[in-house]
Amino acid sequence: MQLQAIDRVKTISKEDFIRLYYRKQKPVIIEEAIADWPAFTKWNFDYIKAIAADKQVPLYDDRPVDHKDGFNQPHATMRMDAYIDLLQQAPTKFRIFLWNLLKEVPALQADYRPFNLGLPIMKGLPMLFFGGRDSHTFMHYDIDLANIFHFHFQGKKEVVLFDQKQNKFLYKIAHSLIVREDINWSNPDEEKWPALHYVTGFKGTLEHGQMLYMPEGYWHYMKYITPGFSMSLRSIARKPRHLAKALYNVLVMRYFDQMMRRLRGQKWIDYKNQQAIERTHRHLAKIQSKSAAA
Repeated sequence: MQLQAIDRVKTISKEDFIRLYYRKQKPVIIEEAIADWPAFTKWNFDYIKAIAADKQVPLYDDRPVDHKDGFNQPHATMRMDAYIDLLQQAPTKFRIFLWNLLKEVPALQADYRPFNLGLPIMKGLPMLFFGGRDSHTFMHYDIDLANIFHFHFQGKKEVVLFDQKQNKFLYKIAHSLIVREDINWSNPDEEKWPALHYVTGFKGTLEHGQMLYMPEGYWHYMKYITPGFSMSLRSIARKPRHLAKALYNVLVMRYFDQMMRRLRGQKWIDYKNQQAIERTHRHLAKIQSKSAAA
């Protein structure tokens, strides 16, 4: 793969952000985006554990998708204090994904400030994400293809990003928001997955207080180098093709996939995984044939 470092800036004006990153749909890490938030100094594991100890949290791991799984259905639940103890004691695959902690613990809402880089933020409270050392998300993009502002707290996280133009090389699963789950995006085997040789994207790391801007529809893989947690704000996609794809995903794609899981069970999952390889390699063969002819 050809990965370039994600741009990094200390701070940025609204005008420069819109001109240099939003309009170009290019990611950027802003290192001091939230230095004036109370959360910048307050939010760590001890604080979250104290203020949300008894909350039951949804947990996800890296097991392959099963036909019996519901859309975003958690694999387990646990009290927040027990989960944070687990994070600090040993590596764990369990992650918190898209949890509305600020709704369940309203006191946390006073810890962040209105955020404005020139894009209107969707109404609703931010979602939080937690993970232990070496836990990771699958490579995926969000169902609504939103612009995402991702704020990291405590620890260190690795990020790999691709735009939608890379879809034909990513071993994308049809009727889904993910790619083949058996690709190690921290160190992919390009002999096993040869189409990845043609992929271009971005790579970077996030540490406490830093914010990552992910443009509309960007594929993202995130791996917790150390235990940590993050928060995301969203701004609706504005490109017509992305809005159309978001509507298709929400209104058609996910329901069609759920129906096929019920009808065909694991055979549907296995079929899609095999098709991801075959379609990608057919496209790869065309690219290689054109290169050889030239």
